[in-house]
Amino acid sequence: MTHRLAATAAALLLALTAQLHANEALHWNRVACGATEVALPLDPMAESRVLAIVHTAMHDAANATHPRYHTYGAEQPQARGGSAEAAVATAAHVTLSALLPKQRALFDHELTSSLQQVSDGEAKQRGIAAGQTAAAWLLQARQQDGAQEVGEYAPRNEPGDYRPTPPDFTPAVAAGWGRVKPFVLTASAQFRPAPPPAVGSPRALADLEEVRLIGGEKSDRRTHEQSEIACFWYENSTCGWNRIAANVGAQQKLDLWDQARLLALVNLAMADGFIGGFEAKYHYHYWRPATAIREAGHAEWLSQLFTPPVPDYPSTHTVLGGAVAATMARFFGTDFVSFATTSGGPYPGITRRFWSFSQAARENGASRVLAGIHFASAVEAGYRQGAEIGTWVFERALQPLNRPALTASTPHSAAATAATN
Repeated sequence: MTHRLAATAAALLLALTAQLHANEALHWNRVACGATEVALPLDPMAESRVLAIVHTAMHDAANATHPRYHTYGAEQPQARGGSAEAAVATAAHVTLSALLPKQRALFDHELTSSLQQVSDGEAKQRGIAAGQTAAAWLLQARQQDGAQEVGEYAPRNEPGDYRPTPPDFTPAVAAGWGRVKPFVLTASAQFRPAPPPAVGSPRALADLEEVRLIGGEKSDRRTHEQSEIACFWYENSTCGWNRIAANVGAQQKLDLWDQARLLALVNLAMADGFIGGFEAKYHYHYWRPATAIREAGHAEWLSQLFTPPVPDYPSTHTVLGGAVAATMARFFGTDFVSFATTSGGPYPGITRRFWSFSQAARENGASRVLAGIHFASAVEAGYRQGAEIGTWVFERALQPLNRPALTASTPHSAAATAATN
């Protein structure tokens, strides 16, 4: 009887410890997402890079102390037995402080709070060292990745060419983001979609008419729910999908290693999704609905929501949704995980429920047509590209130690991609 009670108590303690560790990973996810929203509210591409670095460092730090998955960076055999909680907190603190230095005081406060929960001793010190090393490796690896190269786009005036859109005609931004070094992809153009529909083709005309009727500022065809869907998904993809990944991970009671791995994979997939998506955007430089519709004779037409100042094809908002859906379906072994999530800014407080990751990703894509800012062809291409990127990232990054790591030459899993369609 005594032995059974002791065993039960030990099991409960182990479960509680694992949950506390998982909460630490979730805590720093919230800190990181909140910090990037403050520092980079209008630059989701840079935001995705920061979050990929931070969460990958957190994953590597945890697996340095108690290896379960292959790390992205260098191994640290000297860190074995260290505190995983201290390692994760330190890795997050070091990367965030380096990438968002204006918020260093916040990160210092959060680190102090996190480390106070870890007992002093050799394990704590090993964990801190592991976090510092993992963070330093990631920061060094991304130091010359091309993210600082802005790039320029010279607008053209031929039919189908992207040009600044009404109402303020903001010049194109992030023209060089497609040249940033990918995290996992072998090249930014690896999954470049086929060209958009030719201007004047039946598909292009159908796409134009659909957006004109349902995505306009004064549309009488769009239902209240459709307007709500457009607003719900309008926030930066990195914010919304991190919230979903964190909430589903907590719902599934993931421990530290699995929670850190899920968040790292999701953010690696989104970072590469932006890089691959922007490579295609500026390769095709396809016009936005607002331009095409006005040139088709509707000179006063405006989209329901503000059109971002980048080309239409593909929709990178949809690329990221497709990438995360594919990643999470592979991670959990099924697409059919139900969850609810509530929007953040600029239209906070809207709650929607989904029965699968792909359902959420497809609604995310459809929202861009409802908002009047993308053609359906851009959404379809974005979803396919995102699913390919997410599958590639999942199959090649942060694999279990007992599974051989795939290489760039290993055939891509078409079946895995199809599972999210």
